[in-house]
Amino acid sequence: MSMNLTGNWSYPTAIRFGAGRIKEIGEASAEAGIKRPLLVTDRGLASLPITARMLDLMEEAGLGRGIFSDVEPNPNENNLAAGVAAFREGGHDGVIAFGGGSGLDLGKMVAFMAGQTRPVWDFEDIGDWWKRADADAIAPNIAVPTTAGTGSEVGRASVITNSQTHMKKIIFHPKVLPSVVIMDPELTVGMPPMITAGTGMDAFAHCLEAYCSPHFHPMSQGIALEGLRLVKEYLPRAYTDGHDIEARAQMLAAAAMGAVAFQKGLGAIHALSHPVGAIYNTHHGTTNAVVMPQVLRFNRAAIEGRLAQAAAYLEIKGGYEGFCEFVDGLNAELGIPGGLSALGVTADRLDEMTEMALKDPSVGGNPVEMTRENTRALFEACL
Repeated sequence: MSMNLTGNWSYPTAIRFGAGRIKEIGEASAEAGIKRPLLVTDRGLASLPITARMLDLMEEAGLGRGIFSDVEPNPNENNLAAGVAAFREGGHDGVIAFGGGSGLDLGKMVAFMAGQTRPVWDFEDIGDWWKRADADAIAPNIAVPTTAGTGSEVGRASVITNSQTHMKKIIFHPKVLPSVVIMDPELTVGMPPMITAGTGMDAFAHCLEAYCSPHFHPMSQGIALEGLRLVKEYLPRAYTDGHDIEARAQMLAAAAMGAVAFQKGLGAIHALSHPVGAIYNTHHGTTNAVVMPQVLRFNRAAIEGRLAQAAAYLEIKGGYEGFCEFVDGLNAELGIPGGLSALGVTADRLDEMTEMALKDPSVGGNPVEMTRENTRALFEACL
């Protein structure tokens, strides 16, 4: 029996899910109270047909054709300042964040920062720093993902890289959460296999780390487990045939589920991946996939029983060992490199990356306590 993959969801925000629903951008903007949106996307997407179509749909809906696309793969405060300037100069009243993680993260931050007077670093996700923001000055945003990975479309935060220190910082505020999300799998059909693989493994990493996190959040636990199943079933299909719309739809769902689930916590996969991405500008999801096998072994003592339960649910034989073998096989099937050295990472910066990893907010969610010694050894094993 084939399911009808269409729905209107309001967890954690209003989600218009289904093929072709990008045509509803006019209604979504009205729902969010936006009359003059600025479309924020990354440089790579700006020249593609899906972006031209998006601008046409905006124009047809009477929303204009405002676009900002000066966004790096790992967006930084300079991209943000330029985006805020474009927002103010264009007299915009909201943002349509369009793209993968970088376009979504920066778009959400442009809407957030457009009315603020303090620097963005004042709102880092530390304690209740978010309360420093003028909540009434935050513009609404709509998120439209074109990849199935980060799940940034359902998040209350963005990752912005400090261009001076190369540290990735998480900027949080409840009103950063998009007012409306349009998840249209047709927009992800053009993703090349390599990006399909990397973004798909990012979703898998989010679900896996949330599932293994020691923190208590049963809702996230359940969502993470089903997210793992969707990636297992549908990522190989989306990778093999990019036009498989069912696989594309299920991967979009899995990506959003991963981002909802990681409210429970992330761990060493992300703690290692963030410094590598900040220094070497590697693809985030691909980097997650590269370090994943070693992190699973690093955490074995704390997660063996839990992963055995996951393996049973996912119909993987062999418990914990079977799960690890499955991850190795999935990486191989998707053409993921076998170590960080294949991504250009060199041993001479391991001490620096170790210090950065230990300062990363993901460290606290790892099931095994991360120290200077074991983190450096883990990096060495990942090379």
